[in-house]
Amino acid sequence: MATLENLRNIVLCGHGGAGKTSLADSFLSVTGTVSGQHSVENGNSICDFDPEERKHKYSIETALVHFEYAGCHFNLLDTPGYPDFIGQAICALRAAETALLVINAHSGIQVNTRRMFKEAGQAGLGRMIVINKLDDENARLDELVSQIQETFGPQCVLFNYPNDTGAKLERVTSVLAPPPGSSGTFFELPALNERLVETIVQVDDQMLERYFEGHPPTLAELSGLIPRAVASGALIPIICCSAKTGVGVAAVLEAVKLAGLSPRHLPRQAKLNDAEVMLTAEPSGPLCAQVFRTRIDPFVQKLSFIRVYSGTLKRDETVTASHSRKGIKLGPILSVQGEQTAPVECGSAGEIIAIAKMEDLHVNTMLGDFQLPPIQFPTPMVSLAVTPKNRGDETKLSSALHKIVEEDPTFHLDRDPQTKELIMTGMSELHLTIIRERLLRRDKLEVETKQPRIAFRETIQQPAEGSYRHKKQSGGRGQFGEVHIRMLPLPRGIDIKSFAGKDRFPSIREYHYDPKSNFLWVDSIVGGTIPGNFLPAIGKGFAERIESGVVAGYPVQDLCIEVHFGKYHDVDSSEAAFKTAARQAFRQVFAQARPSLLEPIVKLDITIPETHVGDVFSDMSGRGGRVVGSDSAGGGFSVVHREVPLREVTTYARTLSSMTGGMGTYSMEFSHYEPMPANVQHELITKSTVAGNDDE
Repeated sequence: MATLENLRNIVLCGHGGAGKTSLADSFLSVTGTVSGQHSVENGNSICDFDPEERKHKYSIETALVHFEYAGCHFNLLDTPGYPDFIGQAICALRAAETALLVINAHSGIQVNTRRMFKEAGQAGLGRMIVINKLDDENARLDELVSQIQETFGPQCVLFNYPNDTGAKLERVTSVLAPPPGSSGTFFELPALNERLVETIVQVDDQMLERYFEGHPPTLAELSGLIPRAVASGALIPIICCSAKTGVGVAAVLEAVKLAGLSPRHLPRQAKLNDAEVMLTAEPSGPLCAQVFRTRIDPFVQKLSFIRVYSGTLKRDETVTASHSRKGIKLGPILSVQGEQTAPVECGSAGEIIAIAKMEDLHVNTMLGDFQLPPIQFPTPMVSLAVTPKNRGDETKLSSALHKIVEEDPTFHLDRDPQTKELIMTGMSELHLTIIRERLLRRDKLEVETKQPRIAFRETIQQPAEGSYRHKKQSGGRGQFGEVHIRMLPLPRGIDIKSFAGKDRFPSIREYHYDPKSNFLWVDSIVGGTIPGNFLPAIGKGFAERIESGVVAGYPVQDLCIEVHFGKYHDVDSSEAAFKTAARQAFRQVFAQARPSLLEPIVKLDITIPETHVGDVFSDMSGRGGRVVGSDSAGGGFSVVHREVPLREVTTYARTLSSMTGGMGTYSMEFSHYEPMPANVQHELITKSTVAGNDDE
């Protein structure tokens, strides 16, 4: 194993179609790690080994491979390029020190290129840019370099340059140490070299002063400064190549060897007993490791991918783990090469390993006493209700979907308590389509899907009061309970202790508050008109009505009920009677308090070419969206911020793709609930089969 200084953990990221997987396959071929020709097109890529990946010819999951080059050991994480599978790329960033952002020389900077550039920067990684596919006849290198510098900053500087593009592409030449007599087709070589050197020396004041005094640094001095410049973000090298023809592939590896960060270049900020500490990569140091990815292979063998930041993991040892009350004993430690694994003795600081069949390990599980911040994944917003095509497969479906939840942090699974629907939620329609294909291939499960019901809510607009007497007599012991209540709206975010004070409720004895539904009920009973032993039953009656709704069968929120009077019978009163009385009093008074339906409002951040901003504004105005603002994203793109009802954007991904020719993307998160338009509200209530139903 290479020393820590000669270890490079790199993540290939960028937009789909940039050639990341082809570049990874080329690395493996150039270094002699694999024999023969491997490619995505031929269906035998080392990294795209999943059957769905080979079928569609694009990456769906992050793949891990490793190889040796010029005395350095490379661990390479090849990530999917489409935003639909962004979770796989985000988790891979946690395991690396250097991000190689791959850009298609013809297509240029695309949506996910921007996203991953930002994500890598926020993760603190060193960033390098690889311009791939320079063998394309439509490649415009000078224009693309200008676009990169305009979008990502002047710190993006050419590290090498090609003799030409298209069919004339034959070689690339180093800008840092050009051979004598070399010249550039697209750029003036002396100007490129000067700009690169000036960018590098910015990180050392003494070197910068010497440089401007006319004493240029030596190649050895520059080589020593380059990783510092990359780590600080002062330098983002641009490297040119063609993975398809192999031109420049070795130059990419040379550049990563020189400019890529070792584990020692990137200390990790962690917590130990709530104290902030900086962890450096030391095999003999205290243990700190994190699960960043999970994969379940066709034989249902769970693989937990682990990055070791400090210390050493050894097979069969017992270690502490977050999410586990007691220490866990580790199974075999594995080295991973695509879909192949091989046992190793241990995993030391800086290394990426896997452990098989450990049910206690999940994404974000920490091993050791240190805590790193959890990996933050975007919230999925595209939902489908799912059922098995064949009756009797419900349990099998639930088990299969929970395996996918374990593998994919951007896939959520819920059971709607109102509709009883099983809801699967992903990043996009494509994401959910791939999951259905996986269910069929891996679990032999055919499923049917439909749009789920949106989680509307019910509330009131004004105070009201009333009562209900529940009385039945049918021979033997009867049923009797009478409850008098006052109902009023309860604003969100209010101080409950202050709200439930003597000024508003002079006779208050106690109150009960549910923060989930923002529901408060106050006990103001005086004189024992309702005995205390019946009050819990009244609370249960309210809770059931909060859950089942009144006017359209949706949960109720944002209201307060004061129970101020009642009557009971020494013989006929019971908990069941008062529970029913509470439910019915709730229903009747709710109907008098101007009930209304609330709908979820979501925040949309829509990234689109500037030429399509007008189209998006026009479309959103028709959906009842409100403008929050807009920003420039650079490179001819804008970000439009909107608030819009969720019911209007359940299939927005399809619309945006059609509107922008696939160039637009968006993120969506819940914002708040607000009353829906009267016409929509009336339609929902009319359709509801729940409205008016009750059980007495």
